[in-house]
Amino acid sequence: QVQLVESGGGLVQAGGSLRLSCAASGRTFSRYAMGWFRQAPGKERKFVAAISWSGGTRLYADSVKGRFTISRDNGKNTVYLQMNSLKPEDTAVYYCASGGTTTSLRRYDYDYWGQGTQVTVSS
Repeated sequence: QVQLVESGGGLVQAGGSLRLSCAASGRTFSRYAMGWFRQAPGKERKFVAAISWSGGTRLYADSVKGRFTISRDNGKNTVYLQMNSLKPEDTAVYYCASGGTTTSLRRYDYDYWGQGTQVTVSS
């Protein structure tokens, strides 16, 4: 049974930073791409960042490029999202997801999802 557990969300002022973590279990973590998505109230779940199994390929949504960094530690079965220079429009529930062998921006390429962690950025 695959489990993804996010942590690290919270309330932060605009311009601040947070680091999200996602601990994975139940499958060979190092074989699969991982992604972060977010969903604001009343809106669709949207792609934020993705990383290949090796960490050699990283993809970002235009809205977070230069501010967010995705990384992974295969020894710890954990993927991270470092979020800097946060803006109020970054407020959302953030979900991590485990995909296939291809690094993808599409939510439908991800098979397993965490329960989400709330990030709130105040102005």
